[in-house]
Amino acid sequence: MILVTGSTGNVGRNIVRELLAAGEQVRALTRNPAGSGLPAEVEVVEGDFTRPETLAAALDGVRRAFLFPLFGELESFLGHARRSGLERLVLLSSSAATFATPGWIGEAHLRNEAEVSASGIDATFVRPSLFMANDLAWADQISAVGVVRGPYAKARMAPVDERDVAAVAAAALTSAGLLGHVSFTGPQALNQVERVRTIAEAHGVTVGFEEIPRSEAHAHLAEHMPPPAADFLLDQLKEAAEGKGEPVSTAEPVIGRPAHTYASWVQHRIADFRR
Repeated sequence: MILVTGSTGNVGRNIVRELLAAGEQVRALTRNPAGSGLPAEVEVVEGDFTRPETLAAALDGVRRAFLFPLFGELESFLGHARRSGLERLVLLSSSAATFATPGWIGEAHLRNEAEVSASGIDATFVRPSLFMANDLAWADQISAVGVVRGPYAKARMAPVDERDVAAVAAAALTSAGLLGHVSFTGPQALNQVERVRTIAEAHGVTVGFEEIPRSEAHAHLAEHMPPPAADFLLDQLKEAAEGKGEPVSTAEPVIGRPAHTYASWVQHRIADFRR
């Protein structure tokens, strides 16, 4: 039995699909089982990292688990995991953990990795670059005004499809030898203008990109995340605009197929842009 936490999110839902396709028994942890929308063959259980009393039952009989990276909330889960005899953990981390200056986000993921390592459970840390799914935040601007406003228009980055992140995690859960760290990006380095153009072409509309000052972008981001996290994200965009972005390194050797391109991801999620 494999437990998937964060099972209704962009990555978790795809991990469930990958594991079922591989013939694995899957248990999914979610706060709202009735609204999970997961396949009938999945054992869906109610649970929450912030409610430790729900975790023992969720881990009963489980030997492998995917761990969603809730910052500061892993202690109870790991304690129950040790007591239940869990044999393998796959933690979703971030490529920021590999940076010379990890910043707020990278340091938070490194703390998670250290906590999992200290548990003594065999573990794999999946470290993708930024997600293509982050660009769904542009959907309202595209539909409402036909212009995406953001900082550092020329920031060239290689975002990764959540389906590829899930495929790496599923490989780590089902392969006896895939331990340690797996870092990867998407297959193409594209700037923000190019990504908006790709969405517009698939959507059949005209969409522009308006560059805004860093201060305005920071004020918006800080409404949704701690200010140091906003600083880190903007620093990464600035470096990418200066040609210092991550080198492209895909997950193909792990997943055994080509990584999804940005255009293929847009087609996969086009309904979400049209809502």
